[in-house]
Amino acid sequence: MDTWKVGDVELKSRLILGSGKFRDFGVMREAIRASGAEVVTVAIRRVEAKAPGHVGLLEALEGVRLLPNTAGAKTAEEALRIARLGRALTGERWVKLEVIPDPTYLLPDPVETLKAAEALLAEGFLVLPYIGPDLVLARRLAQLGTATVMPLAAPIGSGWGVRTRALLELFARERATLPPVVVDAGLGLPSHAAEVLELGLDAVLVNTAIAEAKDPVAMAEAFRLGVEAGRRAYLAGPMPPREGASPSSPVEGVPLGKTP
Repeated sequence: MDTWKVGDVELKSRLILGSGKFRDFGVMREAIRASGAEVVTVAIRRVEAKAPGHVGLLEALEGVRLLPNTAGAKTAEEALRIARLGRALTGERWVKLEVIPDPTYLLPDPVETLKAAEALLAEGFLVLPYIGPDLVLARRLAQLGTATVMPLAAPIGSGWGVRTRALLELFARERATLPPVVVDAGLGLPSHAAEVLELGLDAVLVNTAIAEAKDPVAMAEAFRLGVEAGRRAYLAGPMPPREGASPSSPVEGVPLGKTP
């Protein structure tokens, strides 16, 4: 069976779901089932603050592995506080590390992310850091011992698709030097998820594209199929592109010359 690992945990599904933006918990649970996802992220600050729509969220996510995230953190210090709170609330040492000081484009801070990752690892967390498509930073995080690296495909919630493809191709080329690569943010369609998996990267994380679809459950299933198709295509070994056309039928015995 084709599986992958986060830390020492073996996973079958290469699709991780976010738990935000669903219109209610019932739709969220149905979408999780349709997606086949085994891991779901949860924003700890929203749970802590008992924000509308988040009361009872942890109970609604029973049966899946929780991935607490540090959404809302603008500095390494804030991320540490939220991560510790997440571990206290959930009993889970996994943490999706997000340090985002930029309110306009929601781009992660590489310096504060690296600083927070080092501190969290020292406290025994299993760290899954959200980063820009920066291979140098990814290598630094790998050297520290993060469980994954999670480069963005496009700005969070944009649905633009794989706008950073050229840089993600470098991640695919350097897979042997990195922990599992999970592409996070900006995916809007199942074809975008398939594109990522076709590159040979390990998994994707999707929230807005599913939660804001007209039919989130159907879209969750579509993303599951897109991820599966992309992974199978990668394993099948795609044909190399050519500079020109190549006939799919034999040309032997076909007279050459002008077309009448």
